[in-house]
Amino acid sequence: MSNTGNKRAPTTATQRLKQDYLRIKKDPVPYICAEPLPSNILEWHYVVRGPEKTPYEGGYYHGKLIFPREFPFKPPSIYMITPNGRFKCNTRLCLSITDFHPDTWNPAWSVSTILTGLLSFMVEKGPTLGSIETSDYTKRQLSAQSLAFNLKDKVFCELFPDVVEEIRQKQKAQEELSVRSQPLPLPDVVPDGDPQHAHYGLQALNGGPAPVGGANPAPGLQQANRNHGLLGGALANLFVIVGFAAFAYTVKYVLRSIAQE
Repeated sequence: MSNTGNKRAPTTATQRLKQDYLRIKKDPVPYICAEPLPSNILEWHYVVRGPEKTPYEGGYYHGKLIFPREFPFKPPSIYMITPNGRFKCNTRLCLSITDFHPDTWNPAWSVSTILTGLLSFMVEKGPTLGSIETSDYTKRQLSAQSLAFNLKDKVFCELFPDVVEEIRQKQKAQEELSVRSQPLPLPDVVPDGDPQHAHYGLQALNGGPAPVGGANPAPGLQQANRNHGLLGGALANLFVIVGFAAFAYTVKYVLRSIAQE
């Protein structure tokens, strides 16, 4: 009887998983998509899109479910592949819906139920075997890095082409935004014919390094302009004084000539 049961088990598991696949396609689980391997229906892969208002927002988290031959009478094992800050990678997770707790398993639970339970536990902070503790900042960093990480996974790209396209579009939008946010180049302005001042001034406006010696280029330009103005004023005053002296000398010479006559 044991041998007969083992022969029938894969058929039962296959039929049940096919039903679950049709059900999950008709009524998708929020934030999650899942696909079985074409060569092995007992191995499913899933992608969790990070829910809004969580540290996982914007991230894509790839994992897998390994179903036993006795499914649905025995629970699957669950793994997370993408670094996420909540679970260890490529490690069996201890959840009430996994093979760590066969005593609490309910054969009526479907793949949709399993994935819903996984997401619920992921956004919580309760510890379990296979979970890790990280800050929200770390989770957000891993969320941003998850896009490029998943694109390197061959299985991920083969099973989820729509998600791959979605990720690439998001990466393209991020690159365009990054380009638009860069400072625009400014034209060189050469005060007093000094190209060195123009170079330092442009660097300062674009956030570049200050000139050697720690000098601040902006006050230097202001001082140069101030000195230029003072020099021009002094020369003008000098010309007035010289002109007045020449005029006085001329008048004095004319008066002396008249007196001699």
